[in-house]
Amino acid sequence: MAHSNSSHVHHHSRTNAESLRVAFAITSLVLVLEAVGGVLTGSVALLADAGHMLTDAGALGIALFAARISVRPRDAQKSFGYGRAEILAALANGLLLGGVSVGIALESFERLGTRHTIAAGPMIAIASIGLVANLVSAHFLSQTAKKNLNVRAALLHVLGDALSSVAAIVAGVLILFWNVVSADAIAGLVIAALLVASAFRLIRSSVDILLEGAPGHLDLRQIASEVRELPGVMDIHDLHIWTVSEGFLAMSAHVDLRTGANAETVRRAVHRLLHQGYDIMHTTIQTEEGPGLLSIEAEPNSS
Repeated sequence: MAHSNSSHVHHHSRTNAESLRVAFAITSLVLVLEAVGGVLTGSVALLADAGHMLTDAGALGIALFAARISVRPRDAQKSFGYGRAEILAALANGLLLGGVSVGIALESFERLGTRHTIAAGPMIAIASIGLVANLVSAHFLSQTAKKNLNVRAALLHVLGDALSSVAAIVAGVLILFWNVVSADAIAGLVIAALLVASAFRLIRSSVDILLEGAPGHLDLRQIASEVRELPGVMDIHDLHIWTVSEGFLAMSAHVDLRTGANAETVRRAVHRLLHQGYDIMHTTIQTEEGPGLLSIEAEPNSS
């Protein structure tokens, strides 16, 4: 089955990479524009948005890297493949995102108590360009986001940055028409809060995967209950399910067989249940056929 899906997987990987490449190019160009514009206009909101786009560019770069290496075959040293490189990079990106948000928040707090000259017109124009660019990037990413978790995560980053651009535009309008200079600092704090929330989610999910925690969307008790209902199964224990990389789940468990049950038949039934019902790609099932009689079988990736 794995061989029959090979060309299909490679096709989607190329499509994902193309979408990510376009979004990465757009984001990088607007990042430079907003950073320069923030310095020239004196707007901390624009600089904050540029900081957000910096982390978005990093996230898109990580996603693009992951899409390129996802088709690399496993080898003796990396028997599960190279997916964890993406997780490590995501953790680094989350830490960077947190650091940027702290810097933005400190600068915004400092500006709340002082008055600064801000060129509101150029600020609005540059933020508007950023918003349009984010929407264009989101359009390209949305074409494959439903079928790929990696691209979906990148899409969420881009949509978050679009909200940051909206905050900068609103602040610019308040300054231009009502001279509410503090709106710039407030917008910076709002963007910093968005960055902190994104960083926390990214770090938490990365650490959960690296610590091989059970995926949050799976109920292990429910899974164990369903396995016990299979013909030939008396009990299941030592059940472990973890994420190898985004979209690739693995499982190991000890299954006690009923008298007369065929170990191979039970193993295949358990694997089929987990693969079809929970999208768990790799299962290692140890069966106990009688007192002291153990059998271990690892089901390969059959996607």
